[in-house]
Parts: sequence; structure tokens; C-alpha cells
Amino acid sequence: MKTERLTNQETQRAGDLLKAGEVVAFPTETVYGLGADATNDEAVKKVFIAKGRPSDNPLIMTVADIAQLDPFVTISDMAQLLMAHFWPGSLTIILPIKPGKVSMLVTGGLQTVAFRLPDNDVARAVIRAAGVPIVGPSANTSGKPSPTTAAHVWHDMQGKIAGIVDDGPTQIGVESTVIDMSATTPTILRPGAVTQQQLEAVLNMPVVDATSTKSVASNVTPKAPGMKYRHYAPDKNVVMFDRLDALDLKNELQKNDVVMAQEPTLSAMQLSLDQSWSLGETLESATEQLFSGLRFYDDEIQVVTIYVEKMSPIGLGKAYNNRLAKSAGNQEFSV
Repeated sequence: MKTERLTNQETQRAGDLLKAGEVVAFPTETVYGLGADATNDEAVKKVFIAKGRPSDNPLIMTVADIAQLDPFVTISDMAQLLMAHFWPGSLTIILPIKPGKVSMLVTGGLQTVAFRLPDNDVARAVIRAAGVPIVGPSANTSGKPSPTTAAHVWHDMQGKIAGIVDDGPTQIGVESTVIDMSATTPTILRPGAVTQQQLEAVLNMPVVDATSTKSVASNVTPKAPGMKYRHYAPDKNVVMFDRLDALDLKNELQKNDVVMAQEPTLSAMQLSLDQSWSLGETLESATEQLFSGLRFYDDEIQVVTIYVEKMSPIGLGKAYNNRLAKSAGNQEFSV
């Protein structure tokens, strides 16, 4: 298949391809998504094939405005409150579907579906051009680090999908927060840029944090992506480390090991440029750079182990550590 490389001005062409039942990668503020008409089962099947994604791993439906939800789901007052505060933005909301209105291919056979309205003008323009909600899993080979540039998408999807819309690097760098609003108590199933504290402040009630690096049981269909299968992991060995252990780690590094860390840590370790990847000086820059660094070193033949600095598990740091722990299979450097 020929994969068209589209600019951020060619949203109508992207929409036309989606209308024709094709798969098109599109930008969001979090990571690049893999779009297909969510109401077209044949188009949705192409997404699973392109990604190599298990069929019981549910897909997020992505919309251009709240009105696009109405035919598919029942929206509670609390869910509407979240939409008013966080949409467009990095929050995915799981809602109960109206009977027979959403394909079981999208829901993984569940009676719930996840929706998101991205904070990216190009993404919303593509969806408006398509005229329907689109599925929007990350535009990468299933299980690998998510794509934060169009080049990352091209690396994984060239020849497998009809088009890629290039809008430059994403701003956040990790996937959206997922909150289950079909549960008795609002429950976070995947951490992201929207935090538990922010959600509780808006809802004025406790929100359960059920996020974990552990997978769900093999016979259970997960309600949200990232809960069951191997995710975010390069082929290279990835090991987490704490900043306090940086100097001990330096003494253990082998010739073909590399380090991804923030500037103060790299400065203390005094590593060569070819053995280090800067995560910047802020939590936001670290989150934005995480997948890019993992992807870069995964393609470097000589690299054996990638050591990556953990962040303080507060706010966005919880999302960062969640993705890192999954990438590393929970491996951690210890003195």
C-alpha cells in the first residue's frame, strides 16, 4: 500500500480517505493516533491488522465535538461536568453504550466505550472532514513505544496505512488519562496529564485510582488500553533508576549501555553525548521526550541496555512512571 504523507493543511484529503474506509494517522496533543471510521467494521479491522493489536483490546473513539457522542452513549451529569472542564484535552471518558449503537470490534465485546476530544485543531479538522467519530489508538506497532512525531509513525506504519498527517511533535508525549464513568465510583484506569486531584476537584468527590503496572487476567477483557498487554516497550532492555543512585549506576555502566535522564542527573554523571539522552529540566520535558528517546535507542544496533530516570510520582510524574515501568517490565537498578 502507498502511504501518503499529508501536511496539516490537507485535513480534507485525510477525511476523504477515512470516508473511503482507509486508515489514516493523525496528530493529537498526546501522541499520534491511528484513525479509521468507528462506524465501519471493515475499516476498524484494518487498524487491528496494521498495529498487530489483539482483538479484545478496546479502542478509543475520538470526536470533534461533544454532539458526536449522542448517538452512541448515555452521558451522565458527572460525565458532562468532566467534559465541560477538560475537553478538548487529555482525558478519555468511559461511558455505557446505547444498545446496538457501537460495534463490538471497538468495545472489545464490552457494553462500554471510551471517548476523547483531543486538544489539537488538526485532529478535530480531520474528524470533521470524515463526518464520523474515528477510532484513535496510538499509531505504532502494538506493544512498542508510542509515536510522538510523524516520522515515528512512518517508521512503524509506512506501507500499512493510507496516510499520515504531519503536525510536528506532540506536546504532552504520553497518552491521555482514562477515567471510567460507567463504574459506581469514578475510577482512573490509566494515568495521564489530567490528574486524580484535578478530577476530584471538579467532581467534588473521591476518585478511585486503579492504575497499576500489572496486567489484568488473561481471560478478562480490559476496559481501557494499556491494562492487559505488553505496552510501550522497545526491543532493547530497559531499566529504571532513581536519581539518588545515579553515581552508583555510572560505575556499573557497560560500553554499550546508554542513559536517559534529566539535565542535573546527566551533569552529575558526566557521561559522553553518545551515551546519554537528555530528558530536559522539567517533568513536562521528560514526559515529552520519553518515547522519542526509547525509539531512538531501539534503532541503535550497538545499544544493549537503556537506563531511564524515574520521576517523582506526583501529578504528571505518575503517568511518566507508569509508561516507563511498562517499558522496563518493572526492571529497576538497585545498588
